[in-house]
Amino acid sequence: MMMEFPLAGNAVAIMVASGFEETEMTEPQRALLKAGAGLKTISPDQGLVNGWHGKAWGHFFPVDRPVGGVLGADFDMLLLPGGHRSVAKLAENPHCRRIISHFLDAGKPIAAVGMGVSLLAIEQKLRGRAVTGPAEIQDRLQESGARWCEEPVVVDGSLITAEGQDHLVQFVESILRVFGEVSQLKKAA
Repeated sequence: MMMEFPLAGNAVAIMVASGFEETEMTEPQRALLKAGAGLKTISPDQGLVNGWHGKAWGHFFPVDRPVGGVLGADFDMLLLPGGHRSVAKLAENPHCRRIISHFLDAGKPIAAVGMGVSLLAIEQKLRGRAVTGPAEIQDRLQESGARWCEEPVVVDGSLITAEGQDHLVQFVESILRVFGEVSQLKKAA
């Protein structure tokens, strides 16, 4: 029996820094790998990034490429896991903002969960786009032009946002559906 890999040929960037919520990265990562996507972890950190799991530090993960050495054009899709420590580092980095801006401008698929959604709050890039996330970031996203939704997972075109870990199953299902649809359109073109 031949397995189907609907995301084969697609390069997915997972943008994290040490302190990212480990399950918000590993659950989508596992599903994307099963779907055949090529994954690269990009980070301002060098060598390894350390996840946060529950109430303590989790596992270490290798960094495939530094954010300063990649372009948004190098990837077809972007995954932004949460985690207060990680997001604080990523938000300060101009290369991270440049990559996220590219994805938003190009309409390329982005999946952001938990605090990772706050990285999308780039002035005027979200104008009119429907998003969700943790309540603590609602004002910031609305100030950047986003339309806040109370649902746990929101899909607005190729943008997928989710409140957090409690909704990972629905988030991962949405990622596979949306990324798969975009992949099919790309292959048909």
